[in-house]
Amino acid sequence: MQPNPSSSTLPFAWTAQVESQLADGEKVLVWLELDLDAQLHFASGLVVVTNQRLLSGSLTDATWQGWAYQQGMMLTRRDHSGIGSLELADADSLLARWRYTLSNNIAAGRLIEHFMQQLSHHLTGELPPSPEQILCPKCQSVLDTPLPPGQEECALCSKEIYTPPSTWTLFRLWRFARPYKWRLLAGFLLTLGSTAATLVPPYMTMPLMDNVLIPYQNGKPIDTDLVTLYLSGLFGAALLAWMLGWARTYVLALVSERIGADLRTATYEHLLKLSQEYFGGKRTGDLMARIGSETDRINIFISLHLLDFATDVLMIAMTAAILVSINPWLALVTLLPLPIIAWLIHVVRDRLRTGFEKVDRIWAEVTNVLADTIPGMRVVKAFAQEKREAARFRATNQHNLEVNDRVNKIWSLFTPTVTLLTEIGLLVVWIFGIWQVSEDAITVGVLTAFLAYISRFYLRLDSMSRIVSFTQKAAAGTKRIFEILDQTSSVPEPANPVHLPTVTGRIELRGVGFRYGTRSVTRDINIAIEPGEMVGLVGHSGSGKSTLVNLICRFYDVTEGAILIDGVDIRSLPVAEYRKHVGLVLQEPFLFFGTIAENIAYGKPEATRAEIVAAARAAHAHEFILRLPHGYDSLAGERGQALSGGERQRISIARALLINPRILILDEATSSVDTTTEKEIQKALDNLVRGRTTIAIAHRLSTLRGANRLIVLDRGSIVEVGNHDELMARAGHYYNLYQAQARNIDTEDDLRRQDIALKTEEARI
Repeated sequence: MQPNPSSSTLPFAWTAQVESQLADGEKVLVWLELDLDAQLHFASGLVVVTNQRLLSGSLTDATWQGWAYQQGMMLTRRDHSGIGSLELADADSLLARWRYTLSNNIAAGRLIEHFMQQLSHHLTGELPPSPEQILCPKCQSVLDTPLPPGQEECALCSKEIYTPPSTWTLFRLWRFARPYKWRLLAGFLLTLGSTAATLVPPYMTMPLMDNVLIPYQNGKPIDTDLVTLYLSGLFGAALLAWMLGWARTYVLALVSERIGADLRTATYEHLLKLSQEYFGGKRTGDLMARIGSETDRINIFISLHLLDFATDVLMIAMTAAILVSINPWLALVTLLPLPIIAWLIHVVRDRLRTGFEKVDRIWAEVTNVLADTIPGMRVVKAFAQEKREAARFRATNQHNLEVNDRVNKIWSLFTPTVTLLTEIGLLVVWIFGIWQVSEDAITVGVLTAFLAYISRFYLRLDSMSRIVSFTQKAAAGTKRIFEILDQTSSVPEPANPVHLPTVTGRIELRGVGFRYGTRSVTRDINIAIEPGEMVGLVGHSGSGKSTLVNLICRFYDVTEGAILIDGVDIRSLPVAEYRKHVGLVLQEPFLFFGTIAENIAYGKPEATRAEIVAAARAAHAHEFILRLPHGYDSLAGERGQALSGGERQRISIARALLINPRILILDEATSSVDTTTEKEIQKALDNLVRGRTTIAIAHRLSTLRGANRLIVLDRGSIVEVGNHDELMARAGHYYNLYQAQARNIDTEDDLRRQDIALKTEEARI
């Protein structure tokens, strides 16, 4: 959302459409760009507050709607499951509804604030806030001081919206349970049957006591046939309960494992669809903990604790029904502690739920320390920081211990309290039951059966109260999983994709601007690169070179302007289909744990061994690969640690060559290697760039002398364009960069010559 007294600051794609809708004297005050349509598909829409009305339009639909300010109007917002709704209504009906992802939630709130201010102004004449106030450009918060240069957001804009976990979150797991609904139904019926079977033995103790044992004490002989009947019934009920219990446990365990596997797979696949921007703000250990331990906790809850909970509920309901049928007054006394226990559960539940989510987050911090330290162990040891890292882990682990202690303090008080109440309830039943027997209101057999049922009733009640802990842990874990699943990519798939049968490689950047977080990185970039042309990006660190590369690869989407390939906006192309035409060679090549051949064929898994070898030959990697113990079947090690930097880079080049891209991105591909290795890599790069549209970033400016054009960036803007000779003749930014680097190289050469002379003199002596 952007405040401005004119429409000039609207997004590039919207400016012409909005201006055509404005009446005389009408000015755009604020706007909100939407990212979802009514069917919750990714699509662009715009809601605009002007000084006269509210406007709304869509890029895919040229129809615009407007609502003048009038009495009874109301603009409200709601959010649920990661989706926000903006609703415009009058006194009689709903006028319009717009959808958006929660990344726009704060901006939507500010849009509502400005709408209500303008509505109040039109109805009462009350003026909006003074224009002299310092406002945040994005969310319109009143600021004490202006934002620093280049920063376009206040702290409120980037503040994470926190919602406490709710037990109702568990119902969202039905999405994963639905495919197994018939198995779940079978499990429920088996649970019902096994629970009913376990209730048969106490019921049979009444006739066994009243018709066999008590008459025997009074001098009557034991009826063997009757005893055999009752004992057979007890044995049969126990055997049936065992069989049904085994069957229901097996069925529900199978279902829960599959739900857990589907949950892990869906979460991981969704992570792969998210943009690079999402991963820039997350830690590896936290994401690993969510997909691993959280899904495992949910799986255990479904397979064990939820099953126990269902059994407990059925047992309590069926036992209560049997007790009431035997003796209503005794049943009433039995059920007295139930409301008190229910109240305790209600009181403790919220505290446990919040506490367990804190436990999960702190445990993720412990995992983060491990995920940071173990891959970087070489750096830790090189700088002798073992004690520091041990202290960091100890502090995080201590924090984890303290949070767990606070939760356990609540839980440790709750569980014995429930146990005490059940014991008191059992004592009350004994007292009331003995009094009833003395009054000949019930028989000893009835009291015995009651006590047997009561023992099971209170045991299940105690077990049911303990389930609160597991339920809240599962609810906290489910919330953290769905925080990932509710995320929408900032690089969405187009609603109506365009397919390019062939790509020539013409790239055009029109008015491109990009903001990362609160910082504006690039602005008003205009470049046209012809097919087969090689363009070098030059500039100081932080000038925006890598940002442009990321935008062209569509790791991020532009916030202003557009990037076109062969005249088509890349946002209208399917992401995966577009990236197949782009080859990327990074400064720090990443290799996966696997063989050399598997790493080369990563972008084309179906490649034959001949194609892999041909790509390696072109990348000048074939010779060193053959010197490895197992050639192309040698393991690269984790992140390619078994290879040198130059070897990893040449495998990375072979990987790019194999997919035969029309567009090639070289992001400082030779900056981290020595001069000799650089020459080998440069030969490989010469083969790679031939016939391809190439954009290169290089640390050594001398390596870009063969580029058709050099584009010089400074603070996110283009300051010079031309070839090496032209830019040197201008004596501008590029000239200063080149001269500074040349002086540094000369200094390094002098030091190298002095070192060689010193070693020669030492050898002579």
